[in-house]
Amino acid sequence: MEREEEARTRTERKVKRAAQLLFFWRHRIPGVKGWELKKAVGDDYLEVLGVLDSVLDRFGMEVKRISEEGEERGEEEEKTERDRFMIVLKDPVIEKASGERIDDVAMLAATLAYIISKQGKAPRKAVEDFLSEKFPKQRVFFALDRYIRQGYVGEDETVLYIGWRTRAEVDRKSLVDLILSS
Repeated sequence: MEREEEARTRTERKVKRAAQLLFFWRHRIPGVKGWELKKAVGDDYLEVLGVLDSVLDRFGMEVKRISEEGEERGEEEEKTERDRFMIVLKDPVIEKASGERIDDVAMLAATLAYIISKQGKAPRKAVEDFLSEKFPKQRVFFALDRYIRQGYVGEDETVLYIGWRTRAEVDRKSLVDLILSS
């Protein structure tokens, strides 16, 4: 009986520690790498995240696992240490949760929609020209660089593509549906 209670207490502490790491940003990029969770929580961090995910489900949130390289992952242990884990809303019920200016959100939405319409990759120059029709050029260059830094958009030489953070936080189908319906 005492061992059971001790194991429950230990798991509870690990879940709290994982939640603290995932909720509070330590860097400019949200979430935590798998190796950081393994170091802070232990080798069983995937099981701990499963428990945390079930707790967060009651609040309409979930633990999302995303590869920065863009591959969908199975449960291979050695690869999960390089993946990023973050907490996201299941259904975005709060419209003003981002804290970003509305024109910045509009520019990001337009950028993502344009890249999606080009099958996930588009030349940077084409995206800049597209955005410059509606937004000041100086803001476009600054915004694109910020989206790349934040992980919403990735860049290979002169080609932009959907970034890891977009795959984690943005429902691309809903974005396209909303744009097409307006």
